[in-house]
Amino acid sequence: MRKGVRSPDKDHQIVEHELQETGFSPEPEKATNKHVEEEEDEEEDESVEKIFESREVPSWKKQLTLRAFVVSFMLSILFSFIVMKLNLTTGIIPSLNVSAGLLGFFFVKTWTKVLYKSGYLKQPFTRQENTVIQTCVVASSGIAFSGGFGTYLFGMSERIAKQSGDASRGFKDPSLGWIIGFLFVVSFLGLFSVVPLRKIMVIDFKLTYPSGTATAHLINSFHTPQGAKLAKKQVRMLGKFFSLSFLWSFFQWFFTGGDNCGFSNFPTFGLKAYQYKFYFDFSATYVGVGMICPYIINISVLLGGILSWGIMWPLIETKKGDWFPADVESSSMHGLQAYKVFIAVAIILGDGLYNFCKVLSRTLSGLFVQLRGTSSRASFTVEEDPTASPYSPKQSYDDQRRTRFFLKDQIPTWFAMGGYIIIAATSTAILPHMFHQLRWYYILVIYICAPVLAFCNAYGAGLTDWSLASTYGKLAIFTIGAWAGSEHGGMLAGLAACGVMMNIVSTASGLTQDLDFKTGYLTLSSPRSMFISQVIGTAMGCVVSPCVFWLFYNAFDDLGLPNSEYPAPFATVYRSMAKLGVEGVASLPRECLVLCYAFFGVAILVNIVKDSLPSRWGRFVPLPMAMAIPFFLGPYFAIDMCVGSLVLFVWERVDAAKAGAFGTAVASGLICGDGIWSLPSSVLAIAGVSPPVCMKFLDAATNSKVDKFLHRS
Repeated sequence: MRKGVRSPDKDHQIVEHELQETGFSPEPEKATNKHVEEEEDEEEDESVEKIFESREVPSWKKQLTLRAFVVSFMLSILFSFIVMKLNLTTGIIPSLNVSAGLLGFFFVKTWTKVLYKSGYLKQPFTRQENTVIQTCVVASSGIAFSGGFGTYLFGMSERIAKQSGDASRGFKDPSLGWIIGFLFVVSFLGLFSVVPLRKIMVIDFKLTYPSGTATAHLINSFHTPQGAKLAKKQVRMLGKFFSLSFLWSFFQWFFTGGDNCGFSNFPTFGLKAYQYKFYFDFSATYVGVGMICPYIINISVLLGGILSWGIMWPLIETKKGDWFPADVESSSMHGLQAYKVFIAVAIILGDGLYNFCKVLSRTLSGLFVQLRGTSSRASFTVEEDPTASPYSPKQSYDDQRRTRFFLKDQIPTWFAMGGYIIIAATSTAILPHMFHQLRWYYILVIYICAPVLAFCNAYGAGLTDWSLASTYGKLAIFTIGAWAGSEHGGMLAGLAACGVMMNIVSTASGLTQDLDFKTGYLTLSSPRSMFISQVIGTAMGCVVSPCVFWLFYNAFDDLGLPNSEYPAPFATVYRSMAKLGVEGVASLPRECLVLCYAFFGVAILVNIVKDSLPSRWGRFVPLPMAMAIPFFLGPYFAIDMCVGSLVLFVWERVDAAKAGAFGTAVASGLICGDGIWSLPSSVLAIAGVSPPVCMKFLDAATNSKVDKFLHRS
């Protein structure tokens, strides 16, 4: 298994602004009867568990070590900064599983090596402990996404409300206290909702969960002699580009002493192109993101930028005074800004609706087949139907061993159900005091529906590697917002309900897939240690992520403004969705609704065409969701991402083996270095330390006027 190899089936894993990249191919080729025996012999030779057969599997308590959680806490801070920066700039977040796995392995391996040489090593570093770290780190940094700091939560603020022109409809400014309290109340419920179904999902239905499986293969490979050597080289490469990226960001900071200053505003293609956001902004982060994301996503984002900022917005600008008032501000929702936001919303909703129906239909049909197969086997004895036994001779040695350990440490069903009821009751009582617009019966309805939706999402993710958490969140915005109504704070009620739903569904699919049961099953990690690690990681995230956001919020006064360093584009989008759900479409400027309908239909049509074509052609059809992102933000980050794609493409042509082995490590280094620079830059801003130089680019005529003015003075 080569991590980082692109699969065309994974190209549509972007769910609004969450990208996941995996190179795992879940469907092995079917062998003919002629070669079955030969392939079984090969399987025995390639057995993963036979490699680890001589190593003792630690008990679930010994898998939970202090050093694992110390390393997890350090890495959760690092990745929370990275995810927060991505959230507040463009909202595009690639999978950081490889980075978390590599760094977790490196830190604990270094720790144990030092202890071994000093004679104090009591417990060796195992793949189970590595999985605990992976689970904890990704659970913690995942709160930076599902916590809504760049979407629904920040969308409640007065700053975003003023941009949307609906501050009179209510707002709730961020405060560290209520954000931490809110996350603790809503983030744990999803963990309990799918625990009783873990055996059904992983063993009985044998769901693939490609990302979770790929992560497990990665961890298993680290703990083989060959894999450990490669991992050391990858960590070295990651560290090298981490340093370069950090130093480059530090160097750039010196030239940003004013508005629109610095390398990030370099007019690469000329000043006219710069006016319409076409420029390369020298962002190491998005060059790295481009190296991780599949080519079709990067191309789709660039095409969306060309269509919107290159064609549509210049044409609609000519209608100023006709379609919308000529005297409104550029950021007003009664002017061009409304077209930018609501057409993007229409594409997101069209794409989301289509894929929601597609994944739901696959989920239901797959579930029907599984249940029918289970009921048909129930009439056979074990002798008549060997597949009814988890220790059947037809199972491979790996599957038998993994199943035995997976069933060893069970989490009692009464514990999961009791935990869900207690947390749901507590949440129903507390949330109306945080958001008086969110009535207790709204929350109760969400919690009654949540287990079913969480199961559907977890099952769908097992089939397609696709989480629809943000889609369920949008569903809550419209349903609860419309139910509450405009006069009773429907906008804030809808946004808060989005947070409740999104956290439940997101953590449920994460628990079953990437972070817990599937990865744990494949690494012989106990379900109990996985669950506890997920709980501890979630608790870390509920504190770390709000603190990181609070640092950004206090350090940058222009956070959330359209042309700032951190525009938080999806906060405005989510606020606009809530407005649409509560007020309807009457407030939109002329022809905006027609264009929204058109792009909503086009998004569905493009998806139908993509899925109808053979995969060899369908993989070239752009993704509507990815195209929608630059409609509001601009195409500058798409150019960065395409540069990253170009770097990887050339590297693969020159040396495919090295590109496959080190491409993700290089990309992760670029992302991590630039991301962690956010910490010192925030501290400098809070301390009142400003960059000494403003590097700005002017046309010749303007420069001449500036020179004359300076000489006169």
